[in-house]
Amino acid sequence: MNILDENIDDKQRLVLRARGIIIHQIGVDVGHKGMDDEQIIPFLHSLRDTSFFSRDEDFGLRQLCHPRYCLVCLLVDEKDVAKFVLRVLRHPELNTKAKRMDSVLRVSYEGMGIWRRHAERAHYIHW
Repeated sequence: MNILDENIDDKQRLVLRARGIIIHQIGVDVGHKGMDDEQIIPFLHSLRDTSFFSRDEDFGLRQLCHPRYCLVCLLVDEKDVAKFVLRVLRHPELNTKAKRMDSVLRVSYEGMGIWRRHAERAHYIHW
């Protein structure tokens, strides 16, 4: 399951759906409106194989790696969210749920840093 944080603009969700990406959004079709950041991690623990996309840097911390989900911290402008969600989901190293799980990604215009739970350092990919 792919989930967008509540603070991501509805237009970006609609762009992704128009591109054929099955995506849900906190407060729209999963979770509840006004869900605090502290509630999101326990919520993700209750799901399986979830990729959560947010522009909140608090979700880009290595210690949040967990086998049940992937956290993607998008360090891009609001208008570019859909473009970078697509880049992540279509990247050869991340194009399946199994490849994304147990990781935290920090995605920017230059590339992305990928933290895995047992890795000693991040793996960096340039676009």
